[in-house]
Amino acid sequence: SSGINSEYGKQWYQRRVRGFPIWNMPPLFVLLLLAPIKGTDPLLGDGYSFEIDYDKTFPDIQSPKCGGEINMMDVERVATPNQIRLSYTGDASEMAITWTTNSVTNVEEVRYGLSPGNLNNTATSISHQYRWGEDYTSGFIHEALMVNLLPGHTHYYQIHSNNEESDVLEFLAAPAPGSDTPVSFFHIGDHGTFGTSLMVTADMMKRIEDQRANSTIQFHGLIHCGDISYAYKFDGEHLDMAAQKVWDTWGQMVQPIASKMAYMVTPGNHEIDPYDSSKENATIYRKRFIMPGNERYYNFAVGMVHFVAVSTDESIDSQSTQGVWLQQTLEEINAQRDKWPWLVVFQHRPIYNSNNIHGNWTGANTGQYDGPDDLPVLGGWPDHFESLLLQYSVDLVLAGHVHHYERTWPVWERENVQRSYQGATAPVHITCGHGGQSLYKYLQGGKRDAYNSTPPPFSAARTNDLWGHCELEFLNRTTVRHTMRVMGERGVRDEFEAVITKASGSTSRHLSAILLVGILFI
Repeated sequence: SSGINSEYGKQWYQRRVRGFPIWNMPPLFVLLLLAPIKGTDPLLGDGYSFEIDYDKTFPDIQSPKCGGEINMMDVERVATPNQIRLSYTGDASEMAITWTTNSVTNVEEVRYGLSPGNLNNTATSISHQYRWGEDYTSGFIHEALMVNLLPGHTHYYQIHSNNEESDVLEFLAAPAPGSDTPVSFFHIGDHGTFGTSLMVTADMMKRIEDQRANSTIQFHGLIHCGDISYAYKFDGEHLDMAAQKVWDTWGQMVQPIASKMAYMVTPGNHEIDPYDSSKENATIYRKRFIMPGNERYYNFAVGMVHFVAVSTDESIDSQSTQGVWLQQTLEEINAQRDKWPWLVVFQHRPIYNSNNIHGNWTGANTGQYDGPDDLPVLGGWPDHFESLLLQYSVDLVLAGHVHHYERTWPVWERENVQRSYQGATAPVHITCGHGGQSLYKYLQGGKRDAYNSTPPPFSAARTNDLWGHCELEFLNRTTVRHTMRVMGERGVRDEFEAVITKASGSTSRHLSAILLVGILFI
């Protein structure tokens, strides 16, 4: 077994164990302790299997409506490791992993190495379970940390859990900090478990196959900017308590992607807002995901790119905890821009948006919100936040929340627009909120388009009647290629591609602060 050498790795295990102290006991003891909460012996099995047809099409889907949910998974009947998902920790030599089974045994671990036939390192999992309401008990959620990875190399792993084994899977470890290795990421938002969600997921799976077949830049990870599973609602009904089977189904649906690369998330209003999350209040988000820091806002680096996640459902002014953290974090990163020339911020709600549904995020919910009407305004949005983006020359910010795609020109303080991506001197905001939920095509009433006939000066490209996903390729220290790929199309339309460059070696204010805001579906 490999020891945990990094200080972050030690803190990670301590934090996870403190959060779920009972599950740090020997797994067999945990099984005996909690067996009474199960109605049947989960080890016996009943022939149940859950499969997702990624080739399925949904001819009844018609923009902007996404249709109903796909078939739901019964996690209590699945013994094999499922919902496998990787995530970065902040250390390029580590990769966190989570998976789920319907029980635990005395062996709960992941074995990994540099070749499929030599998985000579072992990481033992911490396992936990939760109840939700009267009718739902989660599967056993296992969390482990793979350490001492070789940056930039392909690693193989196999999960041994619940007397079952996963397939031997693989992932590409992050390049070393400061490396000039090209970096590639998916970017999506507002996903869910709808027919369109499945089709967008299938498109990303094909893109992974294309890259590996053509030996082009390999994907290192995926950024999901909130509104993840939409468990708050099922069959069109806003539930009093969120449907946890939706989380299980979503986790299994994205496994072909999340088991091959780091799947990084930030909470949206449907994970963190008490009303919009149907009482989850970010508790289920934290139980199901392993992110760095406090998991709502955090940072990590991949080669020459440094990513910073922020939570748009919390204040970010100079007196707030998040605001103080963000300024300190950006200052520390900016002091090492020779190592990380690209600085990317990602979030849920965008501050630049030309869709009349939601508008630009100001810290206060609009008339589209059906929850309590006496909520306090969250401080710092957008003025203080944008001032930090400019002060620290942020390059990319990804966000979500508005169900459409939009890319701005380099822009700051709303009125200052640079109508070129060459030598960008201000943030570029890219909204990628068309990952599966129904699109924001029409205003309430269903007749008037949510777009004004003339887009604002900052808007370079937009669509509110096409689903899809976004990609970022950091080609070198001064050039990034952004593409939006329309659902069901293998090529890229000219209007949905942009090559953005910045001046080399400079970190002065306003210089190449490219803000990519991907608007997640609500």
